[in-house]
Amino acid sequence: MIAKLQCVVLDCADVVELSRFYQSLLGGVVNQPDPRWSLGDGWATLHTDGLVLAFQRVEDHQPPRWPDPARPQQFHLDLGVPDLNRAQEDVLNLGASLLDEGDGKRSWLNFADPAGHPSCLVRD
Repeated sequence: MIAKLQCVVLDCADVVELSRFYQSLLGGVVNQPDPRWSLGDGWATLHTDGLVLAFQRVEDHQPPRWPDPARPQQFHLDLGVPDLNRAQEDVLNLGASLLDEGDGKRSWLNFADPAGHPSCLVRD
């Protein structure tokens, strides 16, 4: 092993908005003091159980367009949930948008966070 994951960084236009969105979805602490990162207008963090997400402001942020290969996903998160229907309702109420709800038979659906990053809700 050469390295271990410290955090996943998401580019966005508004670091506060996106960090609060993911805090509502995953819990955790926004901008918890941590010597690894300097916090400021262009950077925010979310410490969750065992994972840190970081949010970096990018001027003229261009969100991905799923599944458009001209503006690909760049990354996505798979988020385990016990009740897919309930989780879909909750994430949409937080400001996400549905990208693909599937055929009702599969165990996941695709959504985009408020900055346009695609992710999957996956039934545990």
